[in-house]
Amino acid sequence: MGKALIIGAGGVASVVVHKCCQNPDVFEEICIASRTLAKCDALKDKLDGGKTIIQTARLDADNTQEIIDLIESFKPDIVINVALPYQDLTIMDACLATGVDYLDTANYEPLDIPKFEYKWQWDYRERFEKAGITAILGSGFDPGVTGVFCAYAQKHYFDQIDYIDIVDANAGDHGYPFATNFNPEINIREITANGRYFEDGKWIETEPLSQKKVYDLPEIGPKDIYLLYHEELESLAINIKGVKRIRFWMTFSEKYLTHLRVLENVGMTSIEPIEFEGKMIAPLHFLTKVLPDPASLGPRTKGKTNIGCIIQGTKDGKPKTYYVYNVCDHQESYEEVGSQAISYTTGVGAMTGAMMVLKGIWKKPGVFNVEEFDPDPFMDALNKYGLPWHEDFAPVLLD
Repeated sequence: MGKALIIGAGGVASVVVHKCCQNPDVFEEICIASRTLAKCDALKDKLDGGKTIIQTARLDADNTQEIIDLIESFKPDIVINVALPYQDLTIMDACLATGVDYLDTANYEPLDIPKFEYKWQWDYRERFEKAGITAILGSGFDPGVTGVFCAYAQKHYFDQIDYIDIVDANAGDHGYPFATNFNPEINIREITANGRYFEDGKWIETEPLSQKKVYDLPEIGPKDIYLLYHEELESLAINIKGVKRIRFWMTFSEKYLTHLRVLENVGMTSIEPIEFEGKMIAPLHFLTKVLPDPASLGPRTKGKTNIGCIIQGTKDGKPKTYYVYNVCDHQESYEEVGSQAISYTTGVGAMTGAMMVLKGIWKKPGVFNVEEFDPDPFMDALNKYGLPWHEDFAPVLLD
């Protein structure tokens, strides 16, 4: 059916490649491209011999012309961006220049200031529309599947959604005193930033990790959850019409937070460059080099994730509650694709979104977030490709 250029060769990219190869009728040919060609070749060697034809290429995704040259050489039908979010705009520029559809899993992030905003990518709407090509933003799990969950609830169960609480719980244990399950720099920037949530038409800011609740999650039990700002709140606040409040919560152990506080107190989480031995270096960039590579956590991690949406609203004039979630097992994920569940849940979301575009189901000119499309075919595909979801119509609420 089509060809996909996959930019990136980390843990999430590995899942995307595996899942594309499990779906050869849609992904007839793929090219894995990264700054480190050896990582691309290792993935190819692992999966070669199936129906999907695999190529590899070395690529500097900071260089738009290099991306354009590779697109013109490989001629993909879609570019799946699972590189760093700092590179979203250079890749989108290359897609515009070549007339190729685009998909990513995380919003563009400036190197110098943590913003977690879609504005830079939303500014591409008119250009993508005029070019007649599609850009899908945030098709991972959160953002991604959580947005589709909300759209599915809106379509099938509610006349009006009033409250949404997205809960991202990871009960995995990798055995390290401190490590992050995805890119350490993005992860730590996200956690140390101020919390923020949408309520009654405005954004309310909170001190980092200042709001905490305990929530009993299916299959993993009671966990400490903390209010964070997460990028899907920005688009859902617009696309879920009339929503009164939307919040995002994530689990952290006390051990994890103790390490993080110490690192923050000594300045290691700062992105402000300092001079060291005649060179300017951001402490956080150095920290990411001494922390374990998230891609290495797969064989060590045991336990499960539970990520879902607790939704309140009305149907036929009556109050209604709904909880939709996925539980993913770290060890089962590693056995299937060689990555832990954090990468797995994101990678399946990316492959599924790309499949929606290649099949023409989520295909229209412009720049879109996932909740703007029909959720049903995506939800069906989640069950088929490794992220089965569950429903509860009487959940405990977070109020």
